[in-house]
Amino acid sequence: MSAQNAPLPDEPVDFAVDLTDHEMTRRAHVMAALGADWDPVEMMRREEEAYDMLYSGLDEEQQRVYDTLVRAGVLPRRGDGRATA
Repeated sequence: MSAQNAPLPDEPVDFAVDLTDHEMTRRAHVMAALGADWDPVEMMRREEEAYDMLYSGLDEEQQRVYDTLVRAGVLPRRGDGRATA
């Protein structure tokens, strides 16, 4: 009888895959790619600056959409409630 024609088991089959070793290898590769001079605090500061730039200088319609997204909880409120803050 081939594997394709084998009867299905009556009981659940215990199946587990331990990815611990793979995860540790993946993390090591990520840290190596970031480099020894990677500064997570500086990265977060620059990301905040980028968001400030992204939401600055909005026209009236863009500001209306931004405000709607903030009220819906999609975007965090920035500065004094205006995107240009």
